[in-house]
Amino acid sequence: MKLGAFSISLAVDDLSVSREFYGKLGFEPVAGDGETYQILRNGTTVLGLFQGMFEENLLTFNPGWDQHQAELHDFDDVRDIRTALEQVGVMAVDGDTGASEQGPAHFVIVDPDGNTILFDQHR
Repeated sequence: MKLGAFSISLAVDDLSVSREFYGKLGFEPVAGDGETYQILRNGTTVLGLFQGMFEENLLTFNPGWDQHQAELHDFDDVRDIRTALEQVGVMAVDGDTGASEQGPAHFVIVDPDGNTILFDQHR
């Protein structure tokens, strides 16, 4: 299963304070609006900071992207990933994969320890 880019998405109280802290660790902004969310990178490590968007931290996979947000031509569509997981008993707890067979869509699963995992396809 090709899951795409991986990142940690952190629910933060103050985006500017968190951005400054992770900047001290060598992370640099690469995307985001800078007011409610910021995507940071240090080498191939990607970290998303989200203020007021999520209640808890998430593990995030972005099918169709590599670690530098470059589009992949060969990837597993998020709908196919969801179907494959459901076939082995891993059910989505939330999401919108819609009626379309391609394009943006997402879904969420929870691991046995309660960690939330977001599959978020942007293209």
